Amino acid sequence: MKQTPIRSTTILGVRLGRRVALAGDGQVTLGEMQLKSNAVKVRSFADGKVLGGFAGAVADALTLFEKFEAKLEEYNHNLQRAAVELAKEWRTDKYLRELDAMLALMDVENSYLLSGSGDVIDPDDPVISIGSGSGYATAAARALIVAGQKDPRKIVKTAMSITADLCIYTNHQLSMLELGAKTKK
Repeated sequence: MKQTPIRSTTILGVRLGRRVALAGDGQVTLGEMQLKSNAVKVRSFADGKVLGGFAGAVADALTLFEKFEAKLEEYNHNLQRAAVELAKEWRTDKYLRELDAMLALMDVENSYLLSGSGDVIDPDDPVISIGSGSGYATAAARALIVAGQKDPRKIVKTAMSITADLCIYTNHQLSMLELGAKTKK
């Protein structure tokens, strides 16, 4: 019996200077049916200094988040080293190799996309995105940056709204995290 794929998620992160915003939508679908509208697919690590989001199978992604958190602790919150070591283990471990997920990881200096094939991608620009609506979200965020928007939170919020209007696997229920945000007076 062929299993109906669960599709869901757009995760979008933008880093401008030392300010970072990372958000995920809340939709989970099974085939053409929406199962959940307010899932949380982003979280912070290392006492709020590292942000992460996932796309793919939830149980698999949560397993990877646990492994990533352990790597962060092992390597003194060094995002780059933890990401590389997780990707190596993910690619070579018999059990982990079967996990179906992608991770987007950010701090105020770095952004990485991780996959089970051992990919650790450090994008050329300040935008990272994974999931069903990734292309829409990346395009919208880049356009907002080119148009002069300087606030990562506003860029992510607007780009995710545009994505939700276009991608049937993305909704307007956002969970957003920030690093280095200016305090409001």
